[in-house]
Amino acid sequence: MRRTNTCGELRSSDIGKHVVLEGWVRFSRDHGGVAFIDLADRYGITQVVFDPEDLPADVDKQKIEATMATFSRESVVLIEGIVRARVEGTAVESNPTGEIEVLITEAELLSKAKVPPFEIGDQKEGVLPDEDTRMKYRYLDLRRTDMIRTMQFRSKLVHLARVYLESQGFLEIETPILGRSTPEGARDYIIPSRVHPGTFYALPQSPQQFKQMLMVGGMDRYYQVARCFRDEDSRKDRQPEFTQLDLEMSFVDSEDLQKMIEGMVSYIWKGLYGKELQTPFPHIGYKDAMERFGSDKPDMRYGLEWKKLTDIVKDAPYKILQSIMAEGGIVAGICVKKEYGEVGRNDVDRYIAYAKKVGLGGLTWMRCENGVLTSNITKYFTPEILENIKNTFGAEEGDLVFIIAGPWKATYESGGFLRKKIAEDLGLVPKDVYQFFWMDECPMFEIDPVSGKRDAFHHPFVLPKGDLDDPNCGSCCWDLCLNGNELGSGSERIHTAEMQIEVFRKLGLTDEQIQAKFDYFVEALSYGAPPHGGIAIGIDRLCAILLGKDTIREVIAFPKNKKAVSLLDGSPSVVDDEKLTELQIISLAGDLGIEDAEQFNPDAE
Repeated sequence: MRRTNTCGELRSSDIGKHVVLEGWVRFSRDHGGVAFIDLADRYGITQVVFDPEDLPADVDKQKIEATMATFSRESVVLIEGIVRARVEGTAVESNPTGEIEVLITEAELLSKAKVPPFEIGDQKEGVLPDEDTRMKYRYLDLRRTDMIRTMQFRSKLVHLARVYLESQGFLEIETPILGRSTPEGARDYIIPSRVHPGTFYALPQSPQQFKQMLMVGGMDRYYQVARCFRDEDSRKDRQPEFTQLDLEMSFVDSEDLQKMIEGMVSYIWKGLYGKELQTPFPHIGYKDAMERFGSDKPDMRYGLEWKKLTDIVKDAPYKILQSIMAEGGIVAGICVKKEYGEVGRNDVDRYIAYAKKVGLGGLTWMRCENGVLTSNITKYFTPEILENIKNTFGAEEGDLVFIIAGPWKATYESGGFLRKKIAEDLGLVPKDVYQFFWMDECPMFEIDPVSGKRDAFHHPFVLPKGDLDDPNCGSCCWDLCLNGNELGSGSERIHTAEMQIEVFRKLGLTDEQIQAKFDYFVEALSYGAPPHGGIAIGIDRLCAILLGKDTIREVIAFPKNKKAVSLLDGSPSVVDDEKLTELQIISLAGDLGIEDAEQFNPDAE
């Protein structure tokens, strides 16, 4: 190995050493015959200099000069030289190698680079090219200092998780990528089988059933850094393929599982930041979270909480509210204190428009003026009701009260979006504050308000808590949340075949459908499955939150773009008819004359 040091390693203690560096030409400049290069690799940047007057007599200066003339920006080069101190007054304190430079005694071009499509050196915020350009040339984008630090951070986080889990007796076990297509909440990516024409594998949405079968197999503490695949629309926190830290434990209850996760997260936190993380994490029930914050993953770093007003306004002579309450709807309000910031009449109109955009039928408002609540709507409320509303919020002079009404879940969810919007507008969201908590007391089912059909609130393998015939049956399910984001869902699992079959039936599956889709899994549970449970934590999402990134695409080495297209390699792409024939699949793409991924994507511009 010719390289003796990395580009981020040399210090003033190395002055006088003969070294060999290899890296990329980030910047170069010529100062009257003395040439400087910033040589970069993932470890840092070292300044190297061609200074003919300081070179030993036996060094071929013309050869070095001719070689350096072939260097272009981002070319890969080898530099051999002597470490020396920089000229007094030219040291760069922000660079760990900023006190030294390397006097070039030999140079070699290893790989010449074309002119890059964008500047790779450290950029000021807002100067970066658009995201699609960065995705297309991701191998260049990865050279940027910010991306290097992101990948280092992610690697360290995963390493710390592994170290902790191994110390707790967990085994890292891989589960299949090719499996059976089963209903798990999202669409599967399916893979045709050449050996068995007309049949398909599915890529795993999660290792859920396999990790439970590992518990049946006696592997009582399992974990995996698992690749998962879901055919759903891309969002800031979702990708077609993503990574989760998956783990499962036997002979435990929810408290045992949560303590283990808190221990792991605390260990990771200490390793990343050198600080202790306060545990145990606080808990909040699902219903409480929805009614106070309008979210099952609320950001509890600031107040601005919803309060129930249904009982207070139940006798208000306001037909709209009476109609909503007659159908079982709720009324709730939120108080925007004057001290939070100025919210004028134009702002109120803007929030009314936003409320409609996020699904609220409307938005009622009142302002506290001269000790009473006033607005064009207060005529529909008695003085006693208005006084009760005021006292509920402790409203003071200049405070603003927004009131929402409608079906319980839909109204609170939309109210959650409104709460977040107000908080962001008024700067109420604290920076560099991290609030982990458990959202628990989750229901077992979600009931369709029209059809009455039951869907699993989380997934159909969660252990119920209560009577399954009760539509409001609870469950042993909970989420780990951070700053208004769900990091992962966990639960105790069903561990008897009889209970699992009964839950499938409650979800509307016939015995024939259960047999066709889950026969192998139900059979596994019939051979002595231990009580068990686990959780899956989104690694991409956790890294993005901790690093303050707006999207998980910023913490994935090779992500898909907003349209689920990989601009780097052009996937998804059309497959040759020969391959489709071999798989006995009709060439629909060929019949349509589709030639590339952008054309194949109906949403592509």
